[in-house]
Amino acid sequence: MSSAAQFYLTNILVFFGVDLIAVWGLNLQFGVTGIVNFAFIVLQAAGAYTAALLTLGPSSGNGGFQHYFGGTSLPFPLPLIAAGLVGAVLSALLALLTRRRLRGDYAAMVQLVVSLIATTVAQNQSGFLNGSAGLALVPAPLQSIMNLTPLGYAWFYVGLTAAVCLIALVVVRAIGQSPLGRAMRASRDNEETAASIGLDVSRIRMTAYVVGGALAGISGALLVQYIGTWAPGAWLYPETFVYFAAVIVGGRGNVLGVAIGSLLINIAIVEVTRYIPQFGPAGFIDAMQWVVIGLLIMAFLWLRPRGIVPERARRYHLAGPAGASRTVSQQATDRESQTS
Repeated sequence: MSSAAQFYLTNILVFFGVDLIAVWGLNLQFGVTGIVNFAFIVLQAAGAYTAALLTLGPSSGNGGFQHYFGGTSLPFPLPLIAAGLVGAVLSALLALLTRRRLRGDYAAMVQLVVSLIATTVAQNQSGFLNGSAGLALVPAPLQSIMNLTPLGYAWFYVGLTAAVCLIALVVVRAIGQSPLGRAMRASRDNEETAASIGLDVSRIRMTAYVVGGALAGISGALLVQYIGTWAPGAWLYPETFVYFAAVIVGGRGNVLGVAIGSLLINIAIVEVTRYIPQFGPAGFIDAMQWVVIGLLIMAFLWLRPRGIVPERARRYHLAGPAGASRTVSQQATDRESQTS
């Protein structure tokens, strides 16, 4: 395989890993818990900016071509961890701002407004995060001490991204298969019933917010340390709907399903089409990406709302009087036969 083909492959693999972490975080919020978070891209951007500020060093030492507040040089993996913490904290603040006082549809509108405000502030306050030009020359982790060729480092970063993906997968699967995961699904399916049996719905949703926000922040940190730059144009509010499309198309609530959705939406439609030779009017391909994504969302919501890989129906076993185990559905059948 040629060097150019390997560089292309490593780019796709890193982007896929970053998108996987993000969609798993959104799936925990939207797919498992039923939270519609239209400010999700802000959390990813916060993680990216955090990692950049913690690795670029003070703005006074970069020749004066970019201006930002703070700035330091922390060793890896501290910027990655800090990005996850910032994403978690901002998610908690967002939850306190919306979920406790606003109904779901109103909360979603407020989150969309928050996303617009955040982008506007970042673009227009040049001394905050270097304005619309964004941050550049973000150092890649461990590159200066590994002495690898550019291609060798690209494959190293693929491995690093895969390792973080594995950790994220362990976390989301552990939550999904735990009593907390069952409580999240109960609050998603029927909030009033979940509250009536003693579940603290606010605490459950706050947990989903925080964990999903932490994963979003980590995904942003991984991305900015790979591409070396981040600007407001990279996290406009429509980018959130790309992640929602991956969850809806793949199968909300299903870890494998949203991974397939991410491969189809984030990679096959968004990333791969960037390399298609331009034809038609200027910006035609970019515009068609959004048309295709919108049509896919509508088609799946109408024709296959559970996605490509639907969420698995769970059957829980209860011990009978003789120590035997029967499923909940079997016991329901017994009760129906007794009453008929």
